[in-house]
Amino acid sequence: MTENSIGVAVIGVGMVGRAHAAGYRTAGSLFSVDRPDTRLVAIADAYEPFAVDAAKRFGYERAETSWEAIVDAPDVDVVSVAVANSMHREVVEALLGAGKHVLCEKPLAPSVEDAKAMVAAAEAATTHAGIGFTFRRAPGINAIREQVMQGSIGETRHFNGHYWCNYAQDASNPISWRYRGGPGSGALADIGSHMIDIGEFICGPMTSVSGAIFQTFTPERPVPVGMTVGHAGGEVSDEMEAVDNEDIATFTARFANGSVGTFSISRVAPGHANSLAFDLFAETGAAKWDMDRPAEFSVIRQLRDDGLDGYNQVLVGPAHPYLKGGVPMDFPGVSFGVGDLFGFQLRAFLEQVAGIEGGLPPVATFQDGARDLTIIDAVIRSAAAGGAVVDLPPHHAA
Repeated sequence: MTENSIGVAVIGVGMVGRAHAAGYRTAGSLFSVDRPDTRLVAIADAYEPFAVDAAKRFGYERAETSWEAIVDAPDVDVVSVAVANSMHREVVEALLGAGKHVLCEKPLAPSVEDAKAMVAAAEAATTHAGIGFTFRRAPGINAIREQVMQGSIGETRHFNGHYWCNYAQDASNPISWRYRGGPGSGALADIGSHMIDIGEFICGPMTSVSGAIFQTFTPERPVPVGMTVGHAGGEVSDEMEAVDNEDIATFTARFANGSVGTFSISRVAPGHANSLAFDLFAETGAAKWDMDRPAEFSVIRQLRDDGLDGYNQVLVGPAHPYLKGGVPMDFPGVSFGVGDLFGFQLRAFLEQVAGIEGGLPPVATFQDGARDLTIIDAVIRSAAAGGAVVDLPPHHAA
């Protein structure tokens, strides 16, 4: 890292890596000019056409075909890791060992043991490490969290969240790493990890989970011919491989403050391409947020007794977290998309790396990522035991 610039790279551009690549490009134009310059140095992907395409599309200096090239690159300071979950530990530990700052996509690792090792590596490093819980940057979610922390709606009582997708609905879509890894590594880890983090982000630490149920509806999938991108289909062969993990996961949770959580996760939900939403019910009010309408949220801050109870629809604007300076036009009702959250997140991480004080709140830590996997592991054990209660260790959420 030079005195005035930070060199960035992205490893893995099959799907979410492209959001990181674009996010670094926009991060420098967000929030303020109190920032170091960002150099878009390299994109790495084992499949060369993906690396070349992403480097050209997003304006990076070069494409690489191995993550090791990024580890060894003297002109790279900050790296986003967006490869298959099973590779996270190896890649991240090598990057930290080489003195790189690392932002790793969720889930942090394929197991709790791997996650703990990664936490230890991050604590031993002299650089920064964070995990990509991108929805922590959503203005509406943070506005609701502020209402909870300020006591405006009283103590939380019930968090009801779902993350429903349809990417696994078509049984002819090819096998990929998302369908391998054993119980809990499917819909629960892939998309449920976000929902679990949001639950604790708003309501505080969970103390136990119970009632977990997993279900797989497509037991095997065809092997692809060539490379596929993200959840997309593609040409497949006649060879079939078994699906190792779940299409649906549901469970309940108890929080330390006495509230209850109910969670529904699915990758086989027709009509729901990417639907994350939650309702929060509290002592004297309520709130709700839906990713289908990310630039608004609804809240009841004071119950009435005159027949006019109801939600107040709020369009997010400069008065809410991350919006002032985060979009070109600072004005209420000027919308944004979920993809913009990657720019918000990466700007926050770059500020951490640069040591800018008084800027954006930091990104989630590796400890938060390990905590998320601890909850996932507890849900796995609950499902294996017919829905039994599984207690969780204490956690002090960031």
